Amino acid sequence: MDAEAAAAAAATAVEERERLRRSFASGRTRPAAWREAQLRGLLRMAAEREDDICAALHADLAKPLTECYVHEISLVISSCKFALKNLKKWMKPRKVPGGLLTFPSAASVAAEPLGVVLVISAWNYPFLLAIDPVVGAFAAGNAVALKPSEVAPATSLLLADLLPRYVDPSCVRVVQGGIPETTALLELQWDKIFYTGNSRVGRIVMSYAANHLTPVVLELGGKCPVVVDSDVNLHVAAKRIAAGKWGCNSGQACVSPDYVVTTKSFAPKLLESLKRVLFEFYGEEPLRSPDLSRVVNSNHFNRLMALMDDYSVSGNVAFGGQIDERRLRIAPTLLLDVPLDSAMMKEEIFGPLLPIITVDKIGESFAVINSMPKPLAAYLFSNDGQLKQQFERTVSAGGIMFNDTGIHLTNPNLPFGGVGESGMGAYHGAFSFDAFSHRKAVLDRSFLGEARARYPPYTPAKLAILRGVLNGSPLATVQAAAGCTGGASAD
Repeated sequence: MDAEAAAAAAATAVEERERLRRSFASGRTRPAAWREAQLRGLLRMAAEREDDICAALHADLAKPLTECYVHEISLVISSCKFALKNLKKWMKPRKVPGGLLTFPSAASVAAEPLGVVLVISAWNYPFLLAIDPVVGAFAAGNAVALKPSEVAPATSLLLADLLPRYVDPSCVRVVQGGIPETTALLELQWDKIFYTGNSRVGRIVMSYAANHLTPVVLELGGKCPVVVDSDVNLHVAAKRIAAGKWGCNSGQACVSPDYVVTTKSFAPKLLESLKRVLFEFYGEEPLRSPDLSRVVNSNHFNRLMALMDDYSVSGNVAFGGQIDERRLRIAPTLLLDVPLDSAMMKEEIFGPLLPIITVDKIGESFAVINSMPKPLAAYLFSNDGQLKQQFERTVSAGGIMFNDTGIHLTNPNLPFGGVGESGMGAYHGAFSFDAFSHRKAVLDRSFLGEARARYPPYTPAKLAILRGVLNGSPLATVQAAAGCTGGASAD
């Protein structure tokens, strides 16, 4: 890293963080009215600037218009509306029982904002994954530093331009740039860091956070498996797998199917159905289809080509495999019986390649999944209730879904987050509010009901009363509440 660039990035990071600290310290972010105003501003931005957002997403990823709206803009709009509808309920202190030992008292749990938070977003859904965490941060009453991904430069530039126009510019700062700028931000102390990306960078983020004991949410990824039983509606299953893979940014999504597991006897039928569906979706020349996103850049294109050219899998291509290096396009590609020890099965693919693994019995698929790090999502297509129960009990993942892929994250009542290698923490809906809030215990006692047995000088009689209270004795409780000391004065 160039020393001059690093120094400039560090100075900018400190300046932006201090602006946010001053704004938060003023108390302006705490009232419900301010929070609602910011959420309405984000809502207006998503609705009014749809064309600009879609243009930026197309410039960064050649993302189809339908995916721009359905997978990014509409989800931001829904997130804002859901937060506005529920904000006052989330903010309201939750009453809890006072407890016998603190009687008479009133107890509650209050949600307070953490303070100034850092959101580092990803390139694959550069609008959604930048703004959705900000929705939660604003709803919880925080000031936000947003670092969009430099790998999606058009969207990063647009966010830097639009956000100060639609929300309070003193409480949100957009920091553009690459590694020097991100490093400078990570070296500072924040009240929380929310990172979306891969596990390698997630470890770096966590190591910086540890220097300040900063809590983190890490939204990572992993190899999301799809198990396909033989008792399914095959055509529907194939369409839903294809939509979750190639219809989600050409497989560049953290919840996209990464590999399929099915039985040896059923694999040929599934393969043929997937081929038919891909022809329906993208035609004879998928590289020319306007409905497929391109690979984000040449580095990722070369990474995917290396996976496909690996000698252990190059002969396993059963469909697709066409490429257009100049336009960074790879056709939907199916591979059959890829070795589990191949590079393709050792890392998250994050692209339009889909290996199909075969087993003798469908129950053996669970061992395949559990031999790998825990994924962000796991999918099972089956009508067998017992198999579904076994899948839910056996497979550890951020979330699981039956008979579809990807769309579980659209339900704001469900937490979205990983486990193990796929991340920590969760958001969406109330979980976003919780992610950026501190749940503070509040206990309000009366001056009545003095249990004098609790005070020195200690005596055996006092201990007998306290022992009785702690063991739930009604008589001892009455004695303590009446101020009895067993004959010794505690005044």
